[in-house]
Amino acid sequence: MADLMKIRATLKKDFTEVKVLMLHPMETGRRRNDFDEIVSAHFIQQVSATLNGSTVLEAQWGTGVAKNPYLTFYLSNAKVGDKIAVKWMDNKGESNSIETTVISV
Repeated sequence: MADLMKIRATLKKDFTEVKVLMLHPMETGRRRNDFDEIVSAHFIQQVSATLNGSTVLEAQWGTGVAKNPYLTFYLSNAKVGDKIAVKWMDNKGESNSIETTVISV
C-alpha cells in the first residue's frame, strides 16, 4: 500500500530533511454527510520513523490532524544511502508504511 504514501529524505549540509505525505481521510467522527448521518471516526493514531532500523520518531495523533497529513522532520545523524522508514496505524487497525534512502542535493 505504499502508493498511499510518498516520502523524500534529503541530506542538506549537516542535517537530513524527511518529508512524508500520507493519504488518509482523517475523519473526526463529528462531521455529517449529505444525509445528515454522522461519519464515523477514522484517523491515524500512531506514526513512527526509523533510521536504519532504529526508532527516531514516535508520535500519537488524534482527530485534530487534517486530511492527507504532511509530516516533515529533521535528522542530524543520517548519511547518504541510509534507510528511513515511516509507518502509521489508524483507529480502525489499518496501517501503511514506506521506505526510502537518503539522497544528497
